[in-house]
Amino acid sequence: MSKSGSLESSPVVIAPEQHLRDPSLSLSTPQATQKLRELIVSRIRAQGPVTFAQFMEWALYEPGLGYYEQGSPIGPDYLTSPHLAADFAQLLAEQILQFWHILGSPPDFKVIEMGAGSSRLAQDWLTYVRSANPPFWQALEYGILERSAHLRRLQQERLAPFGEKVRWLDWDGIPDESVTGCFFSNELVDAFPVHRVQVQDGALREIYVDCGEAAEADFREVLGDLSTPELREYFARLGIPVETYPSGYQTEVNLKALEWLQLLARKLRRGYVLTIDYGHTAQRYYSPHRAQGTLLAYRQHGSYTDPYVRVGSQDLTAHVDFTTLEQVGESLGLRCLGFTRQSNFLVNLGLTERLAALSQMGNPVDGEAVDVGQVLRRRHALHALLDPMGLGGFGVLVQAKGLIPSEHAHPLRGFGEPEL
Repeated sequence: MSKSGSLESSPVVIAPEQHLRDPSLSLSTPQATQKLRELIVSRIRAQGPVTFAQFMEWALYEPGLGYYEQGSPIGPDYLTSPHLAADFAQLLAEQILQFWHILGSPPDFKVIEMGAGSSRLAQDWLTYVRSANPPFWQALEYGILERSAHLRRLQQERLAPFGEKVRWLDWDGIPDESVTGCFFSNELVDAFPVHRVQVQDGALREIYVDCGEAAEADFREVLGDLSTPELREYFARLGIPVETYPSGYQTEVNLKALEWLQLLARKLRRGYVLTIDYGHTAQRYYSPHRAQGTLLAYRQHGSYTDPYVRVGSQDLTAHVDFTTLEQVGESLGLRCLGFTRQSNFLVNLGLTERLAALSQMGNPVDGEAVDVGQVLRRRHALHALLDPMGLGGFGVLVQAKGLIPSEHAHPLRGFGEPEL
């Protein structure tokens, strides 16, 4: 956006105290972080304030400099389900195996993981399927969609033992209506760049990122007109009157998620979309009481509300609006078959039985030695997957396209009511 674009000639500067900067974080940054900051500053000075979505895109995905593009492997800043225990991938495989059975066990079945990160999940998933279900393994083609060049290299090294069973794809290389199988993601949508909006005197405004003229200028936020009418349409579709909320209310809108759904709907001919992420229904997400939104920065297992401190060396995420994924998916032919929490999903697929089996492992059989420490670590990991205040509270959404009525009606293992 140029300085003569839709921003007001006298933009409203948001007060610094609205950001809770962590005082323990130093502004001295590694070389790559400093280079990224300088690059973003130069772009803003050349073209004027940019949407937060554009800033977040640069901060996370700028080639060679963004958070997901730097040389350190993903995972040190927060724990994800795949990093806790192989059980998560194995139980996920059980659900996708059922998808295959419901579709009649076709001889060619694609499982496409979107945003495979460190590929720990893929490694555990493939190892389990290869040993547990040879017929499914025979039919399987595992594809990975990964935009980060650094992460692709990491994945290719880790998954090399699986040979040609695994392929790296790009969206343009997948013909429309060509996929029979399952697209799935774990903690992907929360990392899409989001627009940020704020209510001011009964009007919906957009938050832009600007910077000062000094050599070491800090980023600052300014309010301006909406960059696209899609932002107002987003809330209209949900029937949520955010413009009636008190001045100062701010939140996020994930327009990238809508583009992503359109791609999925185009490429999928027959099968499922499984989305696992942290988020809320729209009514909870856009409640007047959630007045500062959900955007957080993550670094070294800490979370912070200031996205500008260590640009490029911290992750940026916002919660997922699952209601919009369902509504827009339905309009694109992706029928919602179920939505539940991760704890229910994993319990339905057999996690409690695994916990029960672990409790018996502490009793050696026929003098067989047991690594009690390993058993306890695994039990702790499985309990963490169920924690309703943590990973267990994640949402799990399944959508489908191209199914016949009997396939639509088939109960899905992960989405029933767990037995107490």
